Amino acid sequence: MSIWIFFKIIGSLSLLIYGMKVMSEALQKMAGSQLRHILGTMTKNRFTGLLTGMFVTASVQSSTATTVMTVSFVNAGLLTLAQAISVIMGANIGTTLTAWIMSFGFSFNMADVVFPAFVVAIILIYTRRHRYIGDFLFGIAFMFFALSMLSATGKEMDLSHNQAVLDFFSSFDTQSYFSILIFLCIGTMLTFCMQSSAALMAITMVLCSSGVLPIYLGIALVLGENIGTTITSNLAALGANVQARRAAMAHLTFNVFGVIWVVICFYPFVNMVCSFVGYDPMSEHANPAILSLVLAAFHTTFNVCNTGILIWFIPQIERFVSAIVKPKKADEEEDFRLRYIGGGSIMSTPELSVLEAQKEIQLFAERIQRMFGFVRELMSIKNDADFTKLFTRIEKYESISDNMEIEIAKYLDSVSDAHLSDETKAKIRAMLREISEIESIGDSCYNIARTLNRKYNGKEDFTERQYEHLHQMFELTDDSLTQMNVMLSGRKDRLDVNRSFNIENEINNYRNQLKSQNINDVNSHEYTYAIGTMYMDIISECEKLGDYVINVVEARMGTKQREA
Repeated sequence: MSIWIFFKIIGSLSLLIYGMKVMSEALQKMAGSQLRHILGTMTKNRFTGLLTGMFVTASVQSSTATTVMTVSFVNAGLLTLAQAISVIMGANIGTTLTAWIMSFGFSFNMADVVFPAFVVAIILIYTRRHRYIGDFLFGIAFMFFALSMLSATGKEMDLSHNQAVLDFFSSFDTQSYFSILIFLCIGTMLTFCMQSSAALMAITMVLCSSGVLPIYLGIALVLGENIGTTITSNLAALGANVQARRAAMAHLTFNVFGVIWVVICFYPFVNMVCSFVGYDPMSEHANPAILSLVLAAFHTTFNVCNTGILIWFIPQIERFVSAIVKPKKADEEEDFRLRYIGGGSIMSTPELSVLEAQKEIQLFAERIQRMFGFVRELMSIKNDADFTKLFTRIEKYESISDNMEIEIAKYLDSVSDAHLSDETKAKIRAMLREISEIESIGDSCYNIARTLNRKYNGKEDFTERQYEHLHQMFELTDDSLTQMNVMLSGRKDRLDVNRSFNIENEINNYRNQLKSQNINDVNSHEYTYAIGTMYMDIISECEKLGDYVINVVEARMGTKQREA
């Protein structure tokens, strides 16, 4: 019987975590990109950042999702670290709504209500238009069903009459700070091991509601959960960039500071929270059924008070985490390294992962334009050592371009394995097309460099007029790359593709003009056929590059690929 009860508890906790995951992902899919726009625009100061973090986290029921979005905006330069800290503070308050939902599930028997919810949810899932609402209903029904099962299992265990359990908990003096610190450490370790503060909160509510775990020790477990959940995010950020690690460290600093001051004034603070819900922790006849409400009230009061104190010290927190988390030794810019979707990227949901991939593509495009800048520079170099050094650098960039295409494509492929909205599927298809075309731009840059290398190692050189024409063509090509980067970094509804098409037309017209002129110049012996061929190879490669740019722009804007 004891093994059966153990599996019922583990199964209920698994169902609870799964229900929260389904509900959170459904809410994020329903909200779409609006949450990202809110995070990007409603963080003008620490107070709006705080409210934004609360709103987004309460909406998606996931502080991790909010933290991931926030860190990605810091990486992109849309938010400062100080603004991100205020959002994370708000996320800490927003996530307390989960405890209230659980408390509601323990206080009321929802088992009979969830079955109609399952029926409605499955109907909505099969109606294409409302399937996300169906997913949300499924998630929340799973949550309440799991909470009802946990509550029933807690009663079935009859812990209040289990002498061994009673003796274990009664061996701890609830009026001793040593006991509080022991349970705080237990809460931290269990949360870290279970990777879910919600699961430990549910267990704590079961134990407290059964009357075997005193409220003081239960609250100590909740304090430990607050530290344990930040350790997880810090470990996840180890392989990420410096801003991600600083944001995770700020989260840990915020919670550790809060736990320290609450432990110092532990008993008065807990007694105050208990008085809010009409519970007397010292009374022998107190009703343990409302202890889940006490835990939820404590969780909210703790985070609200901690935020109220620390929101005035955000600049100091920023300086503190910046001093602790130092930037890694700067690698050369041509070392292959993904910035946003590397080993430390937190793949919370596919919807958020697409945002990370889009930023990596922007970085890819910027790197390719730098590569083209090296090609322009290569044409003007006359010194052997400098030429060889820069040509080798361009070769390395071409290799990086190939690797970036493969790694981003692999990442998008892993994202596409999940259950996606139609909008996200379309974005992934567009991004796969973007990286393919950007890699082709890198190939064109390398082809131009190879032609310049052949010319440099040969006996002939371009005429002064050819150099003028090449510089002008390079200028147009660089303009098209600049405009491509503008298109990749802006919002679709604020972009104008006409500029890109106009530049491409200029490149095509200029190529046609130079092609005709080249034939005449070769016939009139202005230069040899061989040098004319290399000259036109570079011009034609620039025209191809312009076509690839247009393909990237079309993919970004969601238009069809043109006929070749």
